Amino acid sequence: MPWKATTTMEQKIEFICEWRTGKYTITELCRSFDISRPTAYKLIHRFENQGCEGLREQSRAPSKHPNATGENIVKSIIKLKTKHKFWGAKKIRVLLFKEYPKEIVPSVVTVHNILKKNGLVCPQKRLRRVKPVFPIFDPKSCNEVWSAHYKGKFLMGNKIYCHPLTIADSKSRFLFTAKGHYKENLKSVKAEFTKVFRKYGIPKQIHTDNGSPFGSVRAIQRYTQLSYWFIELGITPVFSDPAHPEQNGRHERMHRDLKAACAKPSAYDLKAQQRRLNRFVKEYNHVRPHEALDMKTPAEAHNFSTRPFPETIQHFDYNHNYKVIKVTQNGAIRWRSYYWVYLTIALKGKYVGVEELGNGIWKVFYRNVFLGFFNERELINKESNIRLETNLV
Repeated sequence: MPWKATTTMEQKIEFICEWRTGKYTITELCRSFDISRPTAYKLIHRFENQGCEGLREQSRAPSKHPNATGENIVKSIIKLKTKHKFWGAKKIRVLLFKEYPKEIVPSVVTVHNILKKNGLVCPQKRLRRVKPVFPIFDPKSCNEVWSAHYKGKFLMGNKIYCHPLTIADSKSRFLFTAKGHYKENLKSVKAEFTKVFRKYGIPKQIHTDNGSPFGSVRAIQRYTQLSYWFIELGITPVFSDPAHPEQNGRHERMHRDLKAACAKPSAYDLKAQQRRLNRFVKEYNHVRPHEALDMKTPAEAHNFSTRPFPETIQHFDYNHNYKVIKVTQNGAIRWRSYYWVYLTIALKGKYVGVEELGNGIWKVFYRNVFLGFFNERELINKESNIRLETNLV
């Protein structure tokens, strides 16, 4: 029969039992259990004060550390995390510099560990590593490119959908507006853009996706009625490639924060929902540090546009070698009195310029923006109406 192996805890209990009998001296017990006298007295002292629990292995870590984070800073970290529950350690640490001297503010890792210790870090799903996509539109200064988009609709408490329209500067990430609408239509979008243009000026370009009312993959150059209004204001519309939202990734990333802050859960009606959207815009622009801006806020990085919003559309004079033709109500131009070249219904009532390239090829412009080509010979030979083409075959 093999000898039974005893654990350290069992030997400690056996030592205390033998000591309590009073039959043995401390010297005899130390010799029997092969321990030192200080160890024996320490075990006896712990047993007398804490009972059997005092015999368990004690942590050797010091109870106090000279470089430990102050209790007041720990409370501030927890308070900030409670207020901004979707922020990480980097952003919370930046706010600590506003309350405490630089020398005592802990590192990002320490802030993260404090949050984790207090159960304030939510484990995130590990994302699949993909090939990085570099942005096509990468502005070098403020107001060079703005981005606009309708964040996905969501149900409010009254079972009506809210469609938040967002407009932001692509360089500084400054969010001009987050406006809740009942529908995604031209009237609502144009009214909100007008309000933003009057306050902040106009950009050189506006980057959107291909959804209505911003763009249409079936239209000439993807331009819509809203696009032609931008052109009349001196703004160039630019679009992401179809099915490639990552080309406007910085705007989509902002939408993720907006959804977490305003749509989970949503408010009861549009009025209450708009108050949430307004609070998010204020916090996003003036409080939340942005890593891509060296932990500055968008408000600190943004400058107002030097191009004011024109209240009236200026008349445009085409070059003298252009033929100026009015687009009819059906969205086409009449050619040689007998034929029609269809453009788009979005241009009805407006004037386009037509320039001859030679061999019957004509280029069509709206103001200073190229729209497409048409072949006069094809039009006459087929004796039928044709559509404008964006590329020569």
